[in-house]
Amino acid sequence: MSRFTELPKAELHLHAEGTLEPELAFELARRNGVDLPFASVEDLRAAYDFTDLQSFLDLYYATTAVLRTRRDFHDLLWAYLERSAAQGLAHVEVFFDPQAHTPRGVAFTDVVDGLHDALTRAEAELGVTGGLILCFLRDRPVEEAARTLEQARDRLDVLLGVGLDSAEVGFPPAPFAAVFARAAELGLHRVAHAGEEAPASSVTEALDHLGVERVDHGVRCLDDPGLVARLVREAVPLTVCPLSNLRLKVVDDLADHPLPAMLAAGLKVSLHSDDPAYFGGYVGDTFDAVAPDDTTAALLARNAVEGSFASAGRKTELLGRIDDWLTARV
Repeated sequence: MSRFTELPKAELHLHAEGTLEPELAFELARRNGVDLPFASVEDLRAAYDFTDLQSFLDLYYATTAVLRTRRDFHDLLWAYLERSAAQGLAHVEVFFDPQAHTPRGVAFTDVVDGLHDALTRAEAELGVTGGLILCFLRDRPVEEAARTLEQARDRLDVLLGVGLDSAEVGFPPAPFAAVFARAAELGLHRVAHAGEEAPASSVTEALDHLGVERVDHGVRCLDDPGLVARLVREAVPLTVCPLSNLRLKVVDDLADHPLPAMLAAGLKVSLHSDDPAYFGGYVGDTFDAVAPDDTTAALLARNAVEGSFASAGRKTELLGRIDDWLTARV
């Protein structure tokens, strides 16, 4: 068992589609009569040898073809929630990509409602709270993102916010400014992937043009001391995913990951699994891989809770539990 299992964890950088384990992919393929371009679970898992973000995305979008119904989306997220709750997950804010599904004829409401069903069940059965963050695919037209946001208006009660994901290089944040402004008008929180493969300037652009409240990844910020000072001054949360960075060749070795330097700079960094089925580790596994000691683990866990969109009462509860965990360890 992990030494961090009992540490309450909030996961803020987690893609629902990225939790699709090969076994479930084949199960859903059989259920829905979908042919996967792999002969077996082992063949599919062997394909998880990525050279960069785009090579991952190509496989990621291919496997989403098995997701067709409200039940599928429930089963997808429920499998993640059960597994992660056993690793100490207490709160999760789930990214999902409706634009990866609606062009295939999947109803927007089936995507949202299936995921929401799983979160509702998790709160009742596992004590895990959470919500949904609708992400726009930045390599798709801005007009499509705007239409997707309008589709969401009937489900605002189950959405926490909006995000921006998919391929960073060549697709900067600024063109989505009007869509994010509209999301703010609708009362939704705003986050965005920036500074993973794209340079530090993409983080600045997400802050200035999209008004994001936290930055997903952001590891390239260290290339710009002025940006680092701003992120520290404004206490902007950075949702860092070391195992993802390793598998997508952002770093060649975990020993080279910028996490220690980010913490030393006073950045509000937290740990997350990103797409755990593809990157070899869920939230507890991520802590095991990179948290050097109990005090740092507790700091990372606190940063996640404080950077979450959970209710004030839930934050207070989880922060108290983190403090209790650390006290018991000292």
